[in-house]
Amino acid sequence: MRVDYLGLEGFVAVADMGSFSRAARKLDLSQTALSHRVRKLEEDLGQQLLIRNARDISLTQAGKSILPQVRAQLLALANVYGEVRKQGHEMRTRLTFACLPTLSSYYLADVLLRFAEDYPAVKLCLMDQTAETVNQLVHDGEAEFGITIASATPWDIEVEHLCTEPYVLLVNDAHPLAQKDFVTREDLLSMPMVRIRTQSSNRQLVEDALGDYGKKIDWRFEVQFAATAMSMVAAGVGATVLPRLTMQRGLPGLKGLHFSDVDLTRDICAVRRRGMPLSTPANGLLEMVRERLRDV
Repeated sequence: MRVDYLGLEGFVAVADMGSFSRAARKLDLSQTALSHRVRKLEEDLGQQLLIRNARDISLTQAGKSILPQVRAQLLALANVYGEVRKQGHEMRTRLTFACLPTLSSYYLADVLLRFAEDYPAVKLCLMDQTAETVNQLVHDGEAEFGITIASATPWDIEVEHLCTEPYVLLVNDAHPLAQKDFVTREDLLSMPMVRIRTQSSNRQLVEDALGDYGKKIDWRFEVQFAATAMSMVAAGVGATVLPRLTMQRGLPGLKGLHFSDVDLTRDICAVRRRGMPLSTPANGLLEMVRERLRDV
C-alpha cells in the first residue's frame, strides 16, 4: 500500500497552524497546492479530516483520532532521514580501509600523503590487520575496501589482482651467501634462521613454498614482527625470508637474494564488497594504490 507522505505532512501542518495559508508558508507551497494535497489524502482515506469554513479550520473526529499518531510517525521518519543523511555526510568526509601491516608500512606512506593533498576534507582511517581480518572488515562493511594478499574469500567479496611480489632471503651483507645472485632452499639449511612467530598468511605461504625443506631448517629464533627479524639479520644473528618490499626501507647492511628453485611469491590484491560501489574518495585512493603497486 502506498503511503501519501506529502498529504500527511500537509494535514499535520494545517492542523498545527490552524490555517491553510500559514501552513502553506511553512511548507513553502502555494495554498492551492496544499489544499490539493490534503483533499487527495482525504479521498485516498475515504474520510474527511478537516472542516473548512470562512474563519478557521477544525478537525473532524477522524482527523482528531489520527493526528497524534501521524505527527509521531512523521517525526520518527524525519529522525531516521536525518540519521541516514548524517551517515551519508560522514561517508563523504571519512574513509576507512584495511591493509596488511607490511604493505601499509612499506608502500602506502607516500600514497597517503598524496591522498591527503587531493582530499583535504576527508579523514582517513587505516586499519592495518592480518589478511583474514582485512577480508572480514570488508565483508562486514567496516572498511570500504582492503589491500591484502590473495587467499580464500567469501562469495560476496570481489578480488582485484594488483601485483605479484617475490620473497627474498635476507642476509647480512657480510654473510658468504651475500656474494651470490640467487639462492636455493638448500642454502637455508646451512645457517640459523629467524621466522615470524604469528600464524600469519605470510608465514603460511612461506612454509608451504619451502615444503620439506621447511622441516629441516634451523628455525633458531622466532619474533613477532618483520622489523625485529630484519634487525637481527643486520646484526648477523641469522637470516630470514620476507617479501622483497622490506628492502625498500630496510636497515643498512642487508641484502635480499631471490630463490632460483622455487616460485616464492605472493599476489597482492584489492578486496571490496561485490556489487557495492565505492565512494569517490575510496575510488581515488584505490587508483593511487594501483599506480603505486604497478611497478612492483
